[in-house]
Amino acid sequence: MARVLVTGAAGFLGSHLCDALLERGWTVTGLDNLSQGARSNLDAALGHPRFSMIEADIGDADRLRREAAQVDAIVHLAAYKIPRYGGRLKTLEINAQGTRNVLEAGQSSGAAVLFASTSDCYGKNPHIPFTEQGDSVFGPAHVARWAYAVSKSFGEHLCYGYREEHGLKVSIVRIFGSYGPRQHRSWWGGPQSVFIDLALEGKPLPIHGDGRQTRSFTYVADTIAGLIAVLEADASKKDGELFNIGSNEEICIADLARLIWNLVRPGEKPLLDFVPYQAIANRAYEDVRRRVPDARKLMELGWTPRVTLEQGLLETLRWQRNLPRQSA
Repeated sequence: MARVLVTGAAGFLGSHLCDALLERGWTVTGLDNLSQGARSNLDAALGHPRFSMIEADIGDADRLRREAAQVDAIVHLAAYKIPRYGGRLKTLEINAQGTRNVLEAGQSSGAAVLFASTSDCYGKNPHIPFTEQGDSVFGPAHVARWAYAVSKSFGEHLCYGYREEHGLKVSIVRIFGSYGPRQHRSWWGGPQSVFIDLALEGKPLPIHGDGRQTRSFTYVADTIAGLIAVLEADASKKDGELFNIGSNEEICIADLARLIWNLVRPGEKPLLDFVPYQAIANRAYEDVRRRVPDARKLMELGWTPRVTLEQGLLETLRWQRNLPRQSA
């Protein structure tokens, strides 16, 4: 049976991926420092005979090499996200060095690496939908939110550098707006998670800017199916390739807020609070106006998104409704 190491295993995507891979017969080792993930996300996996959990950090290069020597593939999901309220240096250092350590581990062990990147790498590219050959258009360096995109873009270049110099077997996926049960219930997890909690409390939903910026949200089951499609594809179809994983069901953030409010509190007028960008933590902030993937390349591997936004939000709401409320 195939053996895989999943970094960020206790996180939102990592835990769902571990569950799905175990169902498909893989032997899975999860690695997470539990700084953002939760061990409870792995409740099902922890009882499985083909799963083992390691509490460790991707900054520990020696530990990564030891674990990589026992597997056939590494899925690198662990990352530090957009520094919305600070932490630019932490974002850059964790994502750059952590990815380098994973690639070194893959090189030394011969394990193939699947690197999870982000749709943020397209930045402000005006050409919609985004194709894998599209340009990266980042904003000015003094705007901290671009640190995450730059760190992930650097990770992609590291992947290609290790492939060219060392023959590492590597594939890259850019993930678009994944959401669903186990999502982080703060801005780290995306606007939908914050909106659901606030709607459940009957509080106004904060809309950054004019709310006309759009996103394409992808239900977690579809995201995981995309990851597995790449992981299990023949090497000839994935080695050195980059794939978009995302639905093309585009919606503006203001309409997303209205949809969530109506699902949570049908018949009530939505309470929306439009927040100017300059009011976000009193610092320069930029947003992306449109973000829509062209996922035809991944569809050639047999993948297609199956869950509509409303269906996925209802499933997420069922999960989130039963959790204790928390501050966004």
